[in-house]
Amino acid sequence: MNIVLRVEGMSCGHCVSAITAAVQPLPGVASVAVDLAAGTVTVAGTADPALDPQAVTTAIEDCGYDVSRAA
Repeated sequence: MNIVLRVEGMSCGHCVSAITAAVQPLPGVASVAVDLAAGTVTVAGTADPALDPQAVTTAIEDCGYDVSRAA
């Protein structure tokens, strides 16, 4: 399962590090890919434990970013 989120306000390597550090430890997260140019974060998840899209969104918002589902 992959979750692709549009994240506003990302601009540098620190943003990448902060988001990765916030999301990577969540249950079900296999990998985190931040694309600064596209303004997206792609999270690959596992089936067991199941990846929780709301937990991922909350973790990124807690870092100070605005998050929405990518089209």
